[in-house]
Amino acid sequence: MPTREPPAPRLHRAGPLPADLARRLYRLMLTARMLDTEAIALQRQGVFPAYVSLRGQEAAQVGSAAAMDPERDFAFPTYREMAVALTLGVDMVGYLASHRALWHGGLYNPLTSRFAPINAVVGGPVPHAVGWALGERLAGRTGVAVSYFGDGASSEGDVHEAMNLAGVLNAPVVFVCQNNRWALSVPNERQIAGGSVAARAAGYGMPGVTVDGDDLAAVHEATRTALERARAGGGPTLIEALTYRANPHSTSDDTSRYRDPAEERAWADRDPLLRARAAMEASGAADAAFFAAAEAECRAAAERIRDGVSAAPEPPGTDLFDHVFREPAPHLAAQRRVWEEEVR
Repeated sequence: MPTREPPAPRLHRAGPLPADLARRLYRLMLTARMLDTEAIALQRQGVFPAYVSLRGQEAAQVGSAAAMDPERDFAFPTYREMAVALTLGVDMVGYLASHRALWHGGLYNPLTSRFAPINAVVGGPVPHAVGWALGERLAGRTGVAVSYFGDGASSEGDVHEAMNLAGVLNAPVVFVCQNNRWALSVPNERQIAGGSVAARAAGYGMPGVTVDGDDLAAVHEATRTALERARAGGGPTLIEALTYRANPHSTSDDTSRYRDPAEERAWADRDPLLRARAAMEASGAADAAFFAAAEAECRAAAERIRDGVSAAPEPPGTDLFDHVFREPAPHLAAQRRVWEEEVR
């Protein structure tokens, strides 16, 4: 396997974040990192049947979500946006209930959290975001949809159709592609013609922005600018955040079968948490005491969420039938009777 070095940052740049904001976002990134580690452990212990890690993508997720207006905007995630959920204040026990297979899409309230149900369909959240954005505009409101997807999903027809529709109708959407370099086991160069997702934006009549996805400030600034543009009637923007999936695609994946360890080591030097810390130290936004306190605080938060989802009760089996149709259907009633006889 050839070694693929990280690309040199090309890019939308930004100055340091305000100190208070930098400290808040660092805590969110650190909590996400620690909770991700706890979630992997829960899968290894058999509590979760499966889990998808976000390690390495914390800046791309926290930086973009923190730019949103939680009173107006709405995020449409895939199955990997745990740090987006955390940033938007989603009930994280309810979020992780989906990974424990307690409830499809999670047990949190999407309407109050402004975070749509977890979507495991590759490219699936993108047309949903465009539909919501068009509805928001028809209602005379100023909310903007933020749609998350990966570099692999960028090759799906749903994504192309949704971005074309958004461009034609000038929909208020920010498309955030987290290009983590691998579509499961397929590298960028084997599935992205031309090598750039952002470059495709011109074909849909919208700006395409490439940003260093491991630079917290740059992601935040690019997303804030795109949100303001959409809110002012300027239409959609496509942001390609160049980052790296540090862990396997999921807990059932084995990167040693397709990825060179030297590549992983090279990207480890660009760890977004280390870069955020270095930027804060350089700007004087935080000192050693802050980082020590953040470590303890974030670890405690991750452990509380871990314990909460581990102890969450399983939903009643009748939910399989109660939430299918608004009015009872005869065939479903028959299935329920069979199920009740089998579980007695």
